[in-house]
Formats: sequence, structure tokens, C-alpha cells
Amino acid sequence: MDKLSKGPCSVSRLAAPLDITLTAVVQHLQVLEESGLVRTEKVGRVRTCRIETAGFSALEGWIRDRRSMWERRLDRLGELLDE
Repeated sequence: MDKLSKGPCSVSRLAAPLDITLTAVVQHLQVLEESGLVRTEKVGRVRTCRIETAGFSALEGWIRDRRSMWERRLDRLGELLDE
């Protein structure tokens, strides 16, 4: 994701420094695309990826909604362990 934060990038360029197959990279990107975090576009033989900022906004909201619940649960666990 670090490379994508600098702008659109081809799948092969994203895969180059990784020690996994191009097929594995494509599978990971498909999961990110299904999650709304990445958008891909194929022009000819080149598939280009870009970050989908709306997906990250939704993810941030999801985390924020659950964070206070987990903080309360962990605080309660700490209280129980102190007893």
C-alpha cells in the first residue's frame, strides 16, 4: 500500500520487490478491491491499481465504532485482573 499512496501503480511493479508470485499479488489485490480499499483498471495488458479513499473512510468509521467497545472491555478485564 505504501507504493499506492504515492499514486497509481501497475500490478507487475507492485509485485516486483515481493517474494511471492504475480498470481498471489493479484489475489491479494482482488481482496482489497472487494473490500473497497483499492480500485483496479485494465488497459490493454496492463492492470493499474489505485487507492480508493472512500473505502478507507468507511474502514476508519468501522474501526472508530468498535474501538470504544473494545476499550471498555479491556478496561473491565484490567479491573477484574486487579481484583
